Amino acid sequence: MDFSRALRHLASTGWELRRAFDAEVMAAIELAIQETESLHGGEVCFAIEDNLSMRDLWRDLSPRGRALDVFARLGVWDTKLNNGVLIYVLWADRDVEIVADRGLSTTVSNQEWQKVCQRMERLFAERRTREAVLEGIRAVGTLISKDFPAADRNELPNRPTML
Repeated sequence: MDFSRALRHLASTGWELRRAFDAEVMAAIELAIQETESLHGGEVCFAIEDNLSMRDLWRDLSPRGRALDVFARLGVWDTKLNNGVLIYVLWADRDVEIVADRGLSTTVSNQEWQKVCQRMERLFAERRTREAVLEGIRAVGTLISKDFPAADRNELPNRPTML
């Protein structure tokens, strides 16, 4: 177990997360997802988590591992064309992970997803939360639209999830 990481997670009370992702930012995320989904046929979900449990820290669960858990838990995989995408933010680590369903795995490279994650992480580090999430959602939408043109369906909720 990484003790500095564990201390960071234990010290994270949720207050800073709720301040960064206040009602206005959460509404902006929902609207951005709705707008970007009107331009492509994919599904975008957004989840934010303050910290990991002591059990997960002890198991040395990576942000990527947790994002995969959340992807399954939220049913992002449950779309007709297997084109769901989860943007997952682990706030205590300031880490962003993007998990895309198998319908996108052959058309969008891991490097393209990572580029979006890294840009969001830089903006979070600069305390530009709103800009980070809106840019990230738009960038994900652009990547999805390459292979899934606009379609009139909304299979997953647009409202962001705070875990």
